[in-house]
Amino acid sequence: MKTSKEIFETLYASYPALVPCRAGIEKAYTALLDCARAEGTVLVCGNGGSAADSEHIVGELMKGFNLKRPLTPEEKALFTGVSGGEEIADKLQRGIRAVSLVSQSGLITAFSNDIDPELIFAQQVFAYAQKKEDVLIALSTSGNSKNVVNAAITAKATGIRSIAITGEKDSKLSAVSDVTVRLPAQTPFEVQELTLPVYHALCAAIEADMFDK
Repeated sequence: MKTSKEIFETLYASYPALVPCRAGIEKAYTALLDCARAEGTVLVCGNGGSAADSEHIVGELMKGFNLKRPLTPEEKALFTGVSGGEEIADKLQRGIRAVSLVSQSGLITAFSNDIDPELIFAQQVFAYAQKKEDVLIALSTSGNSKNVVNAAITAKATGIRSIAITGEKDSKLSAVSDVTVRLPAQTPFEVQELTLPVYHALCAAIEADMFDK
């Protein structure tokens, strides 16, 4: 299994265009690793293709990605004496707590209809944010998606960190986020094509540091 350092070296070797993004990517990695070690929550949001990426990121964090992540003996002991518990414990994996804010269809449609569609993610950030180590990953190819910007503003107000992944231009999202990864592209599909290897590397590196013992 590669170390986190090797994972990032592979990323930059495979995608040389991302080398100028190194500082932002490494700051994002540090914030996410701090969150995972503190048993905080990673919140993720975006629209369209970025919504699909939000789901993808959570999928990589909440279960094994490159590693199996078996439960610890202490965690397995919780299932002792529970009918069928040991079989379940043998199959469960350790997760990094993460929530895709795009998935809550009932809440999103109710809040959008009753209050304000531009605050559908902000409402969830406000409700979910519990620890100072919690992190919002805000995805927007333009960096100006109003509902995503409002989520980052709410993250700042509640005292949690935010990571923006955007296209290369300065934006409303980059102005309010703690960390911004400005990918060297402008059209949405090109930004999205670079977004995937970045978050795959981030998820793989965090997993390596958390579970490769």
